[in-house]
Parts: sequence; structure tokens; C-alpha cells
Amino acid sequence: MAEVLLQQGESLENALRRFKRKVMTEDIIKDVKRHSFYLKPGERRRVKQALAQKRARKKIRKDGDQAAPKRIATGR
Repeated sequence: MAEVLLQQGESLENALRRFKRKVMTEDIIKDVKRHSFYLKPGERRRVKQALAQKRARKKIRKDGDQAAPKRIATGR
């Protein structure tokens, strides 16, 4: 549970900013989203595999862009 105490003379905006930062670092939002609905074990496995494949495709695409220099159209 994220908790932020107001310091002497601190504005509410600064305290809210600290609270948001603390929530992000503790991954509270990610945990809430994960528990917001139930996935069957097989479905969870399929989602995990799909995300892994997506990351792999992205990595291949990124590596491919670095290996081959981009061609410039000459207008011929």
C-alpha cells in the first residue's frame, strides 16, 4: 500500500506527484490490472507465448534495421 505523508509547507501537487511516482515504482497499477479478471492457466500460457513471439519479432526487426543501411531514393 503506497502512502505519502505531507511534509511541512509542501504543496498538494508535489505530494500527489510523489504519490504517483511511488505507485509506479511499486507496480501497484500492473498488479491491479493483472488481478482485475481471471485467466485460465492455458489461456495465460497462450498470452505469455504470444507476448514472447511479439518481442522476438520486434527484436528481429530492430536487428535487421541496424544490419542493412537504408537506401535513399534518387528520383530516377
